[in-house]
Amino acid sequence: MPVVSFPRRLADLAAQQPDRPAVTCGERSVTRAGLEAWTDRLARELRTLGVGVGDMVTIALPNGLEWFVAFVAALKLGATPQPVSARLPARELGAIVALAEPKVVVGTIDVLGPPGEVVDGVPVIDVGKVRAMAFGSAAAGDGDGDGDPLPDVVAPAWKAPTSGGSTGRPKLIVSGDPAEIDSDTPPLLRMVPDGCLVMPGPLYHNGPIVWSMTALLAGSHVVVLERFDAAATLRAVAEHGADTIYLVPTMMKRISRLPDEVRLGFDLSSLQTIWHLAEPCPPWLKQQWIDWFGPEVILELYAGTEAQTATIITGHDWLAHQGSVGHAAEGAVTILDPEGQPVPAGTVGEIWLRRQRDRPTYRYVGAEARTRDGGWESLGDLGYLDDDGFLYLADRAQDMIVSGGANLYPAEIEAALNEHPAVRSCAVVGLPDDDLGHRAHAIVEADAGAIDVEELRVFVRERLAAYKVPRTWEVVQESLRDDAGKVRRSELRAARL
Repeated sequence: MPVVSFPRRLADLAAQQPDRPAVTCGERSVTRAGLEAWTDRLARELRTLGVGVGDMVTIALPNGLEWFVAFVAALKLGATPQPVSARLPARELGAIVALAEPKVVVGTIDVLGPPGEVVDGVPVIDVGKVRAMAFGSAAAGDGDGDGDPLPDVVAPAWKAPTSGGSTGRPKLIVSGDPAEIDSDTPPLLRMVPDGCLVMPGPLYHNGPIVWSMTALLAGSHVVVLERFDAAATLRAVAEHGADTIYLVPTMMKRISRLPDEVRLGFDLSSLQTIWHLAEPCPPWLKQQWIDWFGPEVILELYAGTEAQTATIITGHDWLAHQGSVGHAAEGAVTILDPEGQPVPAGTVGEIWLRRQRDRPTYRYVGAEARTRDGGWESLGDLGYLDDDGFLYLADRAQDMIVSGGANLYPAEIEAALNEHPAVRSCAVVGLPDDDLGHRAHAIVEADAGAIDVEELRVFVRERLAAYKVPRTWEVVQESLRDDAGKVRRSELRAARL
């Protein structure tokens, strides 16, 4: 089987169709040949700073062409790209750099300081220099590829994204997979060879990394948005004839709430696969999208960055098992109670996962995995299996609220709140209560004056049992979720304590 390095695969694609677009962001685009030349230039610069096989390169760049240039350039030296948010405060970035011990940080001046500065002793390449080296003398994206040839090497780990985890302290999740691919195997994730992926998510998160690089290695044109915008996402699909798109439920909700004349005003007939993941999808929202695009187009995936195992569910299977995230492979998922005993089908417990191959799928830097005998690992999720082996998510274990002896799952309450048309987003956290021990407190993101709390209470009461209705309420205008649609309930709870 022709197993080749990621850089070799991209070079082969460039040789086959040099003028085909590789990546587009806004009005800027780079061809396959251009990406080859740009990444060669940056790789040589990284090499002068000591980057080699097995090293890490921290990438603190926003969505854009430069992110892909930095990511691929690191791989060309056998180094592991280590993406982080471009907007991290210096203290957080310093904590990650201390863990990763990268040879170089590639980032932006406003985050990292003046050009030539270092982060905890690590040299910095600013985004402006990346852009200058990338464009060089060929602003159209057809660089000259000057310099000594780069050897063909394989990075021992192809990515190392970060996670805050339940403790709030950063950790690295270093992939157990090297940067190599069997070029004769059909593309993963239902990618279409020479197709087009629209990526509206932030590239420092694992899902966007995996989908974008899988598409690029399949020869697909990756159209990345600088930041998520509901109408701009649909416009990108229509303009580029995209066959695949990556979404999270928050994005789906915001798209579905566009005025009909906007939402239905784009030709989206090219879409063959709509992936959604990263957080539970409320059944009402999932049903809307199935009604819109058809069940054969909608796919949902559940997995951690750790990739011990994954479940995937089609729209057709979901209609038969509403609320499920997919069928668990034999021996890959079990549900245990707090004492570590298996629970009956339909009973909520902690989800434990087991990898389906001999070698590890990841390693942590800065944390220890939660493990049990038999190779089981937990990501801290709660859920249950039905009689047919389909998995359902309840919530994160650390987010569950015990109120008056009853278990309350914030995700379930948030799903009901999110049905209200005036709710942009929400989060439910547990706060101390003299009577109940803890109470459910709802933080609702909405326009000023758009929400009447009493009306919202009635709205939720029509959808949930009375004991699940939040006892206290708060309306805010600031965003509760990050660019990837994730909400950190632990941080919101700590701020209110």
